[in-house]
Amino acid sequence: MSRKKAVVSLGHSALGYTTEAQRDAVMITAKALADLVEEDYQLTITHSNGPQVSMIHKAMTELRRIYIDYTPAPMCVCSAMSQGYVGYDIQNALRSELLSRGISKTVSTILTQVTVDPYDDAFYEPDKVIGRYMSREDAETEIKKGNYVKEYPEKGFRRVIAAPRPIDIVEIEAIRTLAQADQIVIACGGGGIPVIEQQHVLKGASAVIEKDAIASKLAAELSCEELIILTDVDYVYKDFGARSQEPLPAMTVAQARELAAQGQFEAGTMLPKIDAAIHFLEKRRDGKVLITSMSKIKDAIKGRTGTVITA
Repeated sequence: MSRKKAVVSLGHSALGYTTEAQRDAVMITAKALADLVEEDYQLTITHSNGPQVSMIHKAMTELRRIYIDYTPAPMCVCSAMSQGYVGYDIQNALRSELLSRGISKTVSTILTQVTVDPYDDAFYEPDKVIGRYMSREDAETEIKKGNYVKEYPEKGFRRVIAAPRPIDIVEIEAIRTLAQADQIVIACGGGGIPVIEQQHVLKGASAVIEKDAIASKLAAELSCEELIILTDVDYVYKDFGARSQEPLPAMTVAQARELAAQGQFEAGTMLPKIDAAIHFLEKRRDGKVLITSMSKIKDAIKGRTGTVITA
């Protein structure tokens, strides 16, 4: 039986929101990923990093407040840090789980950069909230540095940054080489480290990239048959949260577009996953996208639950 190539995109629930919670969460996540390996999937894994990168950014900013000689870490550096420690936990937990099942397979994390367009509209209308609540004085300092902030009444201000579309995955050849060698690769964590290419020099961008957008691109670049998006719900739903809520076991790209146009998918949660599915299937028309919860992955890959989207 030929191996099925898939990119798996892990959401926040697969990782937890603190360092301790993450260590516990990845033990459960590793079991779900190992189930896929046992079902003959060749995996490349990417993951979210919202809570992690926000925590790192906050810690580095507070360090600067206490020790004046330190400089705050730019977002690109915070993203690199989050890729390293999230990948570290996933690869060790997955390696251990595989060995416990008698499977010896290398699991590697690649620190991955992703180029973005400096003229992307997202840089002019940033909307991704990160970091701690700030005082008005601190917010004004951020504004003077050219950063954007958003006010939350009675709470303070928080920084907002851009989420541009990904252009190229810089380390794609290294990822492809390892994947072709039947190794499990963790790459493009948190959407990848956003960089701008200027005369062959890569410069970090003050931005984040949607992890589902990069998962879609990664799956297409690796010629995967499947993109698997693991989230908090078993299905994609129509009228989600309402009495008329209805699970959608299957959709075509045309149906997904129509439902998105009707406002059926919430921005920031399900809509980016639907957009990622559409972009992947535009590149790989014979592929499929599976959206389901991690706890139901074994049933989902056998067609018993989850939403499957096809071209």
